This record gives sequence, structure tokens and C-alpha cells, in this order.
Amino acid sequence: MATLQIHQFPCLSDNYGVLIHDAERGVTAAIDAPNAEQVRAALKEKGWKLTYVLTTHHHGDHTDGNLELKAETGCVIIGPRAEANKIPGIDTEVGEGDAFRLGSFQVHVLDTPGHTLGHISYWIPAASVAFVGDTIFAMGCGRVIEGTMEMMWGSLAKLAKLPPATRLYCGHEYTISNAKFALAIEPGNAALVKRADEVAKLRAEDKPTLPTRLDIELETNPFLRVTSAEIRKNLKLEAAQDWQVFAEVRERKNRA
Repeated sequence: MATLQIHQFPCLSDNYGVLIHDAERGVTAAIDAPNAEQVRAALKEKGWKLTYVLTTHHHGDHTDGNLELKAETGCVIIGPRAEANKIPGIDTEVGEGDAFRLGSFQVHVLDTPGHTLGHISYWIPAASVAFVGDTIFAMGCGRVIEGTMEMMWGSLAKLAKLPPATRLYCGHEYTISNAKFALAIEPGNAALVKRADEVAKLRAEDKPTLPTRLDIELETNPFLRVTSAEIRKNLKLEAAQDWQVFAEVRERKNRA
């Protein structure tokens, strides 16, 4: 059985770049391209040749390296159909329900709008991994910039239905601030208290807190825990709809 090799590396100030590689087929993809120079350095370090860029959304800190990398490598840029006119160098447009081969692996596309209107995530079931861009973070989620709160909640709920052991690769290292906020929302969550301590130790050693895993997020991420009795009580939203609880949590994080 083919193995999907994954290499995560810091980019810009708090972004992560990710390379995925199928050695059996000699195929390499970058998940987003925050910075061409840093992606190029990661490729050189691993000895891999870029064949694809898988774009999650149009923001510059995820696409600024597209054209330079495409000019150098001839890579194929895949990205969200709903944002095709905003994705530099896009070759292949994809959206909800689409799937494509990446070497030995089948990649499934999920529409996950909210942060941007056309944001997508890439799920590779055979490797138990999903690349979620700025939709979910460790103990957090992306700001709702272009979409609505209800739309963003729908995207989070969709990702929450993936297999619990799915590893989630996210676009940014925001985990320390997310943990502090989560503890303010749900201080009685023992799993959250333990995890906040773990991530503090990781960051003190300048180690990444990502990737995370869906089952861990379901236990500790307040944006996914809208049915928590403690959260609902603290927000005085015991009878509210799930998306309304999410919206209040997100608004509070915006002000934190």
C-alpha cells in the first residue's frame, strides 16, 4: 500500500506550509503556497519535485507563491471553483463532491465556506488526513470574513462528521491564544485544561501544535462544542440553535 508522506513547515509569521508526497508515483503537492521561497526551500530539503498546488482559498497568505512556483516547476494549480477568478494561476477548478487522483490517493473536495465564500478543504480518506485551511484551527476556527455565521457553522459541522481519527492540517499556528479563549468559555472541561497545558509546553519549546486530530477537537474546541451544557449556560443560550451558540462564541473570540 502506498504511503502519503507529509512535511509541515512554518511560513511567513504564523502560517504553515505543507507538502504531501507519494514516493511510489513521484507526485508532490503543496497545500497552499504562502511564500514561494519557503515552499522551494522545503522541496529542496526533502528532495521532491512539485507537481501540484492545492489551494484552499484566495487570501494572499495562501496564494502569493502560486505564480512563481508554477513558472519554475510547471505545477498544476487546483483550487476552489467559486473563487477561480481570485486564485493566481489556477488550472483546475473543483468544489463539493469532486474527487481527483493524486498519485495513488483519491482526494475528496469539501466546500467549507465562511472564512471566504468559496473556501474548500481536501480530504484524503486512505491517509486519514484533511487539509482544512482557515476553517478549523486547533481549539479554534477562522474568522467569518465573507460568509455568514450560519454558513461557517455548516462547514464546521460537515468537517466534524469526518472519521474521528482524521488528522487536520490547518493554515496557522494560533493555538496558544485559542486555548486561553477556550478555557474562558468552558473552564470545567478537563480534557481542555490538560490540552492547554500540553500546547503551552510545545510552544515554549518552539514546537508546532499542529496537525491536530478531529477527535481531540471534538473534545476541546469550543467552536465545535456548541452542545456543551457548560458553554450554553455560560453564554446564557441554553435553548438556542447550534449555529446561534457558535455565532456567539465566534463574536466573543473576535473581541478577545
